[in-house]
Amino acid sequence: MSSEEKYTLGIEEEFQIIDPVTRELQSHIHSIFEEGKMLLKENFKPEMHASVIETGTNICKNIKEARREVTKLRNSLAILSDQFGLRIAASGTHPFSHWRDQAITDHPRYKEIINEMQDAARANLIFGMHVHVGIANREIGIQIMNAARYFLPHIFALSTNSPFWLGRDTGFKSYRVKVFDKFPRTGIPDYFRSINEYDSFIELLIKTNCIDNAKKVWWDIRTHPFFNTLEFRICDVQMTIDETIALAALIQAVVVKLHRLIQQNLGFRIYGRALMMENKWRAARYGIHGKLIDFGKQIEVPFSALVVELLDFIDDVVDELESREEINYIFKMLQHGTGADRQLKVWNDSGQDFNKLLDYIIDETNKGLEYKPTNIKQDNNKISNTLKTVTK
Repeated sequence: MSSEEKYTLGIEEEFQIIDPVTRELQSHIHSIFEEGKMLLKENFKPEMHASVIETGTNICKNIKEARREVTKLRNSLAILSDQFGLRIAASGTHPFSHWRDQAITDHPRYKEIINEMQDAARANLIFGMHVHVGIANREIGIQIMNAARYFLPHIFALSTNSPFWLGRDTGFKSYRVKVFDKFPRTGIPDYFRSINEYDSFIELLIKTNCIDNAKKVWWDIRTHPFFNTLEFRICDVQMTIDETIALAALIQAVVVKLHRLIQQNLGFRIYGRALMMENKWRAARYGIHGKLIDFGKQIEVPFSALVVELLDFIDDVVDELESREEINYIFKMLQHGTGADRQLKVWNDSGQDFNKLLDYIIDETNKGLEYKPTNIKQDNNKISNTLKTVTK
């Protein structure tokens, strides 16, 4: 590994706060946040809708450390939620709760977004996962971003976990991205010849009052406005920790592989955004069970074949990153199906019972955690002591 780049990781996950009796979303973030902020500090923050809570790891030096951080944060959030008789669930959309019933978090930034975007913002009741990979050199970062755009649909297909919306089977494996498409400055970004061109674009948007800062550029991948990271934003939040870590390991390996090519004066062919958006649409619709376009060969190829090609492409950096075990879990994801596949199976097998579906999502979200939610509200002191133990 080069002395300049450490390829650190950071993972953000957005969770649903659920009433375990009604299985509805609950706008209870204020109480949970007030209880947990002293212990979880910056790792734990509210989102625009008060039924959404986001966790964010510290900077992790490798994928093993990232797993420990993700597990600790889920564990802590499960404890805090249980204190209020609630549960956490990880799905890109809630299967049936309506956005009109959700309170908006009382914060100037969210009020500003609602004022500007109106129902497009109010309806943006979605849950994603963001993965940051450290790149110290921003010029190299923009070059890697240009090339990494090609792999976004492949990564996205593996992450699909939102087939339902407002009580309907949408026919999509990820309806979350269809909801988010209503926002401006989303999707796969254009090609930028240099970091200066990228910075000039951001400055123009600020100058013309399109945005007040670069955080309102919500692309599927972006050079982060405040940190020296590449941020991948295309994934649905994952039901299980294993899936989260497998995707984070894949994203890190793609970044490292593309950097290796740059270091060797090699490159990856750059395709137009319009072509990559065709593959993104297919990934949203069919997940891992459809075909994507191989633009080099100009043919459709089953996703199962393309993911094997992708894993072969990154193979020579995986052992260096010590992520072989995590990358290999992708084969299990192909075998067992993505979150969307499993949601649809549970729903159909249960006679289209949404309550049983929510129970399954909650169970999967809590899989692998030390803390097991109670059936009745526990004594607050017991929960507080447990939280202090797991956050040490």
